[in-house]
Amino acid sequence: MTRFMSSSSSIDKTKMVIIGAPVDYTCSRSPGTRGGPDAIREESWNIESYSPSLEMDLEDRSFYDLGNISFPIGDVSRSLENIEQVSRMLFSKGKKVLLLGGEHLVSYPVIKAASSFYKNLCVIHFDAHADLRKFYHGGSLSHASVMRLVAENCLQSGKDLHQFGIRSGTREEFEWGYHNTCLSSRLPDREQVEDLFQEIKGRPVYISIDIDVFDPSVAPGTGTPEPGGVHSSDFLNVFYEMNRFNVIGFDIVEVSPLIDHNGITSLLGAKIAREGILLWS
Repeated sequence: MTRFMSSSSSIDKTKMVIIGAPVDYTCSRSPGTRGGPDAIREESWNIESYSPSLEMDLEDRSFYDLGNISFPIGDVSRSLENIEQVSRMLFSKGKKVLLLGGEHLVSYPVIKAASSFYKNLCVIHFDAHADLRKFYHGGSLSHASVMRLVAENCLQSGKDLHQFGIRSGTREEFEWGYHNTCLSSRLPDREQVEDLFQEIKGRPVYISIDIDVFDPSVAPGTGTPEPGGVHSSDFLNVFYEMNRFNVIGFDIVEVSPLIDHNGITSLLGAKIAREGILLWS
């Protein structure tokens, strides 16, 4: 397996650890996100370690790529347990976690593990979809219900879940979101990011990025594309504005290389990962 560009040779003195969760058990349209973690890693070698926007270089940062977590094929519950156990181990050692997915459901056990160490955790969620269904096709463990699980099981209040870019969901999801989370169909502007910073200043933050928050013209390699999304430069500007947030982990999920075009979605995932490592490691 290819490690992420500039990964340290030892985990001991690193501040951030990358883990891969190659799972796509509950994908509802097109599978293939199990290939996301490795594709993002491979594309990382096709960008520079230096970020001109941040004037920082990965060579000057301390992070370690632990590789992919092993899973019993087809066993959703056991797979989530494996992710949670690894995440708990890392958080217990004071590490920050970068999760590469995999379908969005894999975010839940990492956030669940984080919530056991950070009691006043906040989650910032970028996505095309609300992911607030109570059940989907008869099951409660689904990439369509992941943020409902987070809101109900990981946070002190659903209002600690801040959702941005949401432009798809059922009527019930939007109604539940408007009443129980902080849901917006748009990216926050600079003033709104500042307001959010003042609201949660000092509190631990986990950021979850579903690659389909981007317009399909920017990120075609995802199983549930949704027209009307954001542009990569707009997103990155918001990402940079969050540099002062107390981020203890973040993820990039739903990259599906099998249906990508020229690797551009995996490449976008790699660049977001690089910028996040530079900002918070």
